[in-house]
Amino acid sequence: MPAPVPFEIGPILPWLDLFGIAVFAATGALAAARREQTFVTLAFFALITGVGGGTIRDLLIGAPVFWVHDTRVAALCLAMAVALWFTPHRWWTSEVFDWLDAAGLAAYAAFGAAKALGYGIAPVPAIVMGVLTACAGGIIRDTLAGEPSILMRPELYVTAAALASALHVGLSLAGFPPLAAGLIAAAGGFALRGAAIHWKLGLPAYRG
Repeated sequence: MPAPVPFEIGPILPWLDLFGIAVFAATGALAAARREQTFVTLAFFALITGVGGGTIRDLLIGAPVFWVHDTRVAALCLAMAVALWFTPHRWWTSEVFDWLDAAGLAAYAAFGAAKALGYGIAPVPAIVMGVLTACAGGIIRDTLAGEPSILMRPELYVTAAALASALHVGLSLAGFPPLAAGLIAAAGGFALRGAAIHWKLGLPAYRG
């Protein structure tokens, strides 16, 4: 049984979750489309990328795995695969991919932290759950696509997810309403990731 719920997720934050799922599903389908794969592969990539991080989060916090109990989620992932299948390839440039990924990252991190808090997880592990929610699906996508994981590049990616997650936890502890905390957190994470994309910002690499 889950622990008592000390924080309300609120009526709006689940929409951040669905938005993050849709965007990550699109990036998964796009990764397969770039390699000229079949629709079945696009659909698989969309699903595994869309639900990967949230599935791991739910298993760790003792929650029912969300997409197994919410029929909208798998349908949403498949709808994104269909959308990618029937739209011109020229619409989905690397820049579009990066910005979609940034939006999904920020939204998913905020919701992941909110859900962890809602299941009674302490603040620091809740922040980690937000980061895991946001990053694990993309890591799975890159691994299956045979691309270097974002973790192996110095870009501000996990850092942006950590910012969104920590902002949500901090604002929730400060008494902000769930809607305000979620939107501010997602906006902060997106702004940092967007700045990293635009100005090529990264963390210093280990030099020995």
